[in-house]
Amino acid sequence: MKVKLSYLLTLGALLLTLFASGQDFSSKKQYRAAIRAERAEKDMEFATADKSPIAHADRVKFRGLNYFKPDLSYKIMAKLEIFSNPDTIKMVTTTDRRPLYLVFGEVQFTLKNNEYRLTIYRNIDLMTKPGYESYLFLPFTDLTSGAASYGGGRYIDLEFNNDGLVEIDFNRAYNPYCVYNKKYSCPVPPEGNFLNTAIKAGEKNYVH
Repeated sequence: MKVKLSYLLTLGALLLTLFASGQDFSSKKQYRAAIRAERAEKDMEFATADKSPIAHADRVKFRGLNYFKPDLSYKIMAKLEIFSNPDTIKMVTTTDRRPLYLVFGEVQFTLKNNEYRLTIYRNIDLMTKPGYESYLFLPFTDLTSGAASYGGGRYIDLEFNNDGLVEIDFNRAYNPYCVYNKKYSCPVPPEGNFLNTAIKAGEKNYVH
């Protein structure tokens, strides 16, 4: 019995779609598992490590940080504009300390069908240290700040290369150490780095 070519083509397209969907589901599952593994490792370090930012008295009852669920829609690629003549600023912190930061550039990205811009920085002291050659610092606040997330904002560590793009993963947004212990001095996100949207990703506010 002859099988129509159109039927075979349709069947082939369907199988290809199912295969692609399966691959996509698998990659999402692996990504979420990787994020959860990172968080479990951080929780363990905070609970046991000598360098944990959590005060020893609070560490006894520490049961882990609070997180938003991993969401791949918050992992995005952004255009990176590197400033040709960057300024150096004294970054405001939660104490009197004013560390020097290079106003390195600006990232432009689309999130939830809206366009955003954020300024990124480089810590002057870190720039010359091995392992930090491509390190960028992104402090920000958003509509969850002061509610679901820490009122003083959160941070994301970035890496740049020469292709004009940088990956921003808000699922890896983390709290400043001063959330856990007031002895720390933490950079305060500049006013211009406010996102007029709720970033429901990354670390939530820490409840002592």
